[in-house]
Amino acid sequence: MAYLEMKDLSIDFGGLRAVNKLNMAVEKGEIRGIIGPNGAGKTTLFNLITGVYSPTEGSIYFAGKDLAKLSPHRIAATGISRTFQNIQLFKSLSVVETVMVGMHSHTKTGILGSYFKIGNARKEETETRNKSMEILEFIGLKRFHDRPSTHLSFGQMRLLEIARALAADPKIILLDEPAAGIHPNKIVEVDSLLRKIRDEKGVTILLVEHVLKLVISISDRITVLNQGARIAEGDSSEIMNNPDVVKAYLGEDAHL
Repeated sequence: MAYLEMKDLSIDFGGLRAVNKLNMAVEKGEIRGIIGPNGAGKTTLFNLITGVYSPTEGSIYFAGKDLAKLSPHRIAATGISRTFQNIQLFKSLSVVETVMVGMHSHTKTGILGSYFKIGNARKEETETRNKSMEILEFIGLKRFHDRPSTHLSFGQMRLLEIARALAADPKIILLDEPAAGIHPNKIVEVDSLLRKIRDEKGVTILLVEHVLKLVISISDRITVLNQGARIAEGDSSEIMNNPDVVKAYLGEDAHL
């Protein structure tokens, strides 16, 4: 069995089938690109994997565990983390505090203990802050640690979301358009960071992205969705020369 595997995965919203009989297998240590036109079902797939939605039919297995009936909290505890297409940061938190929030599932003292600094809460908070600073250094945001999170540039906010997702110590991370809104000249930096996450932290990556330059460069394999169904899968050369992919993106007579 693959590290992450979906078998005949489907979900219906009323009369609309958003994901249709999807079969996909992702190996450990892989960077898997997932592309498709708007409305193809890409973010819906991430919501199914993380338990936001329950499938109408089919199954999802991660490291041999059936995820389909688990709550989002229990799925996160298996080692799955994610970012979101729309940036979701707390205005009241600093950059380092935002990363610390990502570690809450690994702390023992709980919210009240942390708030009142009782028991071992003070020691644990110090350890959590130190680990968060290490993650910020890894991502390249350490110098902004005490800045309000929403005072960063748009691209830096994208990186902060990745840092928060890494704070959960994931085995696999789902990145929903991490390059969206980032200047084209900075795409190579995103490419380098994602490779660093895979190579140095051993994290498997699923990448939903509209910036094809990034997907083509970084992905070991690419899965193409259209209208909720998989229409192609392969390496970048196979995908860019697949007539079904070209048609889905640009129409009958276009070329990627």
